[in-house]
Amino acid sequence: ELGKVFHYDLYGKRDFKYDFLSKNSIKTIDYKELPNKAPNYFMVQKDFKVEEEYKKGFSVNTLFTINSVGIVTARDKFTIHNTKKEVETTIDTFLNLDDETARIKFNLGKDVRDWQVNFARKDLETHHSNKGVYTNISYRPFEIKWTFFTGKSKGFHCYPRNEVMQHFINRDNIGLTGIRTNKEKEEVGYTSVFVTKNIAEARLSDRFMTNIFPLYLYSDNNGQQTIEEQQKRTPNLNLKIVDAIAKKIALTFTNEKEQTKDTFAPIDILDYIYAVLHSPIYREKYKEFLKIDFPRVPYPKDQATFWQLVKLGKEIREIHLLESNTVENFITSYLGDGDNVITRKLTKTNIGYEAISDTLGKVWINDTQYFNNVPIVAWEFYIGGYQPAQKWLKDRKGRTLDFEDIFHYQKIIVALTETHRIMQEIDTIEIE
Repeated sequence: ELGKVFHYDLYGKRDFKYDFLSKNSIKTIDYKELPNKAPNYFMVQKDFKVEEEYKKGFSVNTLFTINSVGIVTARDKFTIHNTKKEVETTIDTFLNLDDETARIKFNLGKDVRDWQVNFARKDLETHHSNKGVYTNISYRPFEIKWTFFTGKSKGFHCYPRNEVMQHFINRDNIGLTGIRTNKEKEEVGYTSVFVTKNIAEARLSDRFMTNIFPLYLYSDNNGQQTIEEQQKRTPNLNLKIVDAIAKKIALTFTNEKEQTKDTFAPIDILDYIYAVLHSPIYREKYKEFLKIDFPRVPYPKDQATFWQLVKLGKEIREIHLLESNTVENFITSYLGDGDNVITRKLTKTNIGYEAISDTLGKVWINDTQYFNNVPIVAWEFYIGGYQPAQKWLKDRKGRTLDFEDIFHYQKIIVALTETHRIMQEIDTIEIE
């Protein structure tokens, strides 16, 4: 028999706590008995009133049969760069230096068990000429960089996660990203969902480890792709769950998107999931469960609801990939004369943001230049513990913004603003 567990929360400053404790005893404190509920046996109060309803849905981790956390480089500044040329120069320079000189030049620090300078050298010497590949890597939300991928563990990258990433190298693919346990502050809640068309770093959509769920799997042929093989890619989906979805919505599942009437495809399932996971009502209703495991998604209520959510999920997906024409319709302007260098002091509470109304503000990058009419909802928007509108600038302190950077930042502002708008639209649909 398990023992009884009692719990009480006491919040406040130290003096208040001391006073409370000195005036009370175990007998006078209003403890709440906690249920011994498997499998987690929490030692704090949880709201599990909707647990049975939540369990009726399917787990994202179960739907996508192959997945893993993103790439762990162990040395991001050495292995990941803004341009392909920077990666090439880094590798060429590294291979022409001895280990200790390279360690100092690239600030590589001490060797650890799974990443060592000599390991990286051997990996590059083996793969650099023709066996590896220069490729884009999704690094943070709206942040695409470059790296060199060999697929070998404990090499240039510490953990390249080749079992998943090989399906993105020179492939036409898309991956859902998310986390197993939401560790963000209560006021932030669950926001750790994003998409990628590239290999992805382990903290892409959250400050904590992010899992990548590829939509399709390809045969292993070192990234060489033929037209015939393109048609032979297989959905990375649990067919039992797919069949259950098909029955609920009375449609026929096809491996590729077709115009055939009464069919649906893998991308439709991903878009449906993407819409549900962006529902504020869903996030709030199931917040206790989103803290402890991969999200469970309710099966579609009916065909009409499914297609409504697919449409909205697709809109957010295309916006997040910056593929939608919507992000080209700038709602901000870049004003002021100057050298375009980000010099403003970056703090947690104010990164050059000046409110000009209840909903809009200026984002100053230095003392004379700023982005005008930036919506507060975009400035404060979270994706997995990051606030992209702020983090993008933080990561570029001291750098000179070129025209492409300025346009890219304005796209991000549109993307975040539109995501917020569509999220409200999703909540007008009765998901369950």
